[in-house]
Formats: sequence, C-alpha cells, structure tokens
Amino acid sequence: MGSRYAAGFPLPAQEPTMPIEQWLTFVLASVLISIAPGSGMVNTLSNGMVYGLRHSLPSILGLQLGLAAQFLIVGIGLGALLASSEAAFTLVKWLGVGYLAWLGVMRWRQPSIPLSQHREGRNLEYGRRFRQSALINLTNPKATVFLVALLPQFIDPSRPQLPQIGLLAATGIGVDLLVMCGYAWLAQQAARWLQSERHQRQINRVTGSLFLLAAGLMASYRR
Repeated sequence: MGSRYAAGFPLPAQEPTMPIEQWLTFVLASVLISIAPGSGMVNTLSNGMVYGLRHSLPSILGLQLGLAAQFLIVGIGLGALLASSEAAFTLVKWLGVGYLAWLGVMRWRQPSIPLSQHREGRNLEYGRRFRQSALINLTNPKATVFLVALLPQFIDPSRPQLPQIGLLAATGIGVDLLVMCGYAWLAQQAARWLQSERHQRQINRVTGSLFLLAAGLMASYRR
C-alpha cells in the first residue's frame, strides 16, 4: 500500500505548522516592519550607493544574521529577560546606541573616494561590513522587545512551538532579505550621482547623520 496507509487504514493528514491565513498575516507584518525606516535600512542604502546590489549582499546577510539571533534570543526566553529587567534592557540599548553613534561619526568623517577605488577594495571589506551589519541588528533591544510582543500573537501554545518559531523566523528573515535587496537596488540606481566627490561627501554626511538620528531614536525609546 501507499505510504499514507498502515495496517490497511489511512493515516491522518499531517496538520500544517500554522494556518495559512495566520502565516500571511505575519508576512504582511514582516513587510511593514522591514520597509519602515531604521538603522538596517540606512546601512543598506549606504552600502548600495557605493557597492551596488551584488556587493552589498555581505552587509545584507549580516543584517539577517543579527535578525536570526534576535529570533533565537526571543525563542530561548532571553527576550523575556530584556522585557522584564530594566538593567538588562538599558545595557543592551546603550550598547546599540553607542555602536550606531560610532558608525555615524565614522561615516561623517569618511573622505570621498573615487568609486573605482571602492570597487578595487571592496572584496577586502566583505567581512568587516558583514560583522558591522550583524551588530546593528544584534544590538537593537527594540527589535527584541518588539518580537517578544509580536511572536506570541502568532504562536499556538497547543502545538509544538519550535516548528512555529522556526517558520516565523524563516519568514521574517526571508522578507527582510528581499526588502533590503530592494533598498540596495534602488540605491544602486543613484550610483552615477556619486561620481562627484562633492556628492560623496554629502552622502557620507547624510548617512552619518541618519545613523546618529537612529542612535538618538534608540536612546529615547522607552518600553
């Protein structure tokens, strides 16, 4: 007999991890979260303008590693600690604020460089940009607390939680990956504008200011 039969009786169909309507709702929520302005978007636009979509992938993947760590933190319960412990939340928040502020200052002070030099040296910067991007998402306690508030709305406690968390994490990361690639592609279209050193300085100062703004918004965030 076929695999769906045992001892002459049909086996019950395996239930899906999550109802499709519930999953689609989470997809929509993930899209809205990903397209919202934030430090990840600023980082992706900055890299996309200089390196283009293909060579921005290391930084985009770094953001996804940080996001995956956020899902893991929430999944194993540390997110609840950040949500309940003022000291833990404050520590992680100010680490994130300091890191974003440092990125902003470095970007503001970065000299204009001919795009050809960017292209010649970008292979050497893959690892650095990957690590920087991972830290951007990893040191964002607002994302952790947001996931703590969001994920329980989509998890059925009567079902095994690990497959549900895995599905939600894969969905959120996949959506954010596509959105960040879209941002990098849009930034790539403005690359011709960067041929001017004056425009490069302006972009460096704008993106540096945006990183500092993101740091300020994170600093002012209250649960």
